Amino acid sequence: MAKQYPEKLEALKKAWDEEARINLALPVDDRTASEILTIERPSTEAVRERYVYYPDTAPVPEGVAANVRNRSYKILANVEISDANAGGVIFAHGSRFGGHSLFIKNHKLYYVYNYLGRKPEQKFVSKMDLKPGKYTFGMEFMRTGAGPHKESLGTMKLYVNDKVVAEGPMRTQPAKFTLSGDGLCVGYDSGDAVSAEYKSPGTFRGGTIQGVGVTVEGSTYVDLENEAARALAKD
Repeated sequence: MAKQYPEKLEALKKAWDEEARINLALPVDDRTASEILTIERPSTEAVRERYVYYPDTAPVPEGVAANVRNRSYKILANVEISDANAGGVIFAHGSRFGGHSLFIKNHKLYYVYNYLGRKPEQKFVSKMDLKPGKYTFGMEFMRTGAGPHKESLGTMKLYVNDKVVAEGPMRTQPAKFTLSGDGLCVGYDSGDAVSAEYKSPGTFRGGTIQGVGVTVEGSTYVDLENEAARALAKD
């Protein structure tokens, strides 16, 4: 039709431009949804690389929570187990459509990264049973490159104190986990369960979560562990 009626085409293009100016639609944004959703929100604060979260608070909306997209990151949790049958969610962010969660099940430490809700889940499980006592649980994702869909590729290590208890390759989402709801939680999972290994809210029981630290900087695991322990001890 455009080739058959070139004058009409030009008239329609002119009309479109006029209406766009009247309705303040210019300039037209040609970025993809993924590019728009991953833009950092403007803030008067300096760029943060470390965050500490506490149990039983309201979910932290994803727009202001620690941003682990397209980067290396670490999660550390100081937890005291008082019951041999302790279990439940320590940290959860996202939903069944995408997210990640650190939790205890059947006396073992789990870290699951749910990539876009696809099965099987990326699941890492400690080989050792957890007994009553004080622990620093952690995970570390080291980004090594990008995949064909702009997802981050890298290696993941799961820690109990300073020992690696599980490790392997992992990929992470390039965009946000959810458009609304299902924020970052400590001690429970507020919305759809991130992992099929537990049912929401998966409230932590049989112990105490002192706090959970998230960092997106490049310091070593051991240095971060010691500093996080000192920071949480002050509280």
